[in-house]
Amino acid sequence: MSLTASDDLGKLALRLSIGVLLLAHGLAKVNSDLGFISGSLVSHGLPSVLAYGVYIGELIAPILIILGLYTRIAGMLVVVNMLFVFGLVHMNDLFSLGRSGGWALELQGLFLFGGLAIALLGAGSLSLGGRSGRWN
Repeated sequence: MSLTASDDLGKLALRLSIGVLLLAHGLAKVNSDLGFISGSLVSHGLPSVLAYGVYIGELIAPILIILGLYTRIAGMLVVVNMLFVFGLVHMNDLFSLGRSGGWALELQGLFLFGGLAIALLGAGSLSLGGRSGRWN
């Protein structure tokens, strides 16, 4: 297997794993109330309307990542979404260990750094956007 082919397979595996896992979180929020999120925003002096950004970061961005369209932008949207999650909800757990000894924020960290890797690497040729285009 050529280096390019293995790179593209690796990018596909990264895109699918991060995209599918994050999309599941977004789909769960479709059927729930955004009150907790808007309450967190307001308590930090931010407008509650920003709560709808969770749909961009956890529904639209993962779908774009899975498909491989505007992949770099979608990766950055995930990063911004996760920075809000860290800042609004999990700052007290930033240096905490979980019950099993791992970082308490492993999942959030996976999404943050996975989104960053996707933004830096792009989609690869195994995507709808292909290698062409500035944002893939």
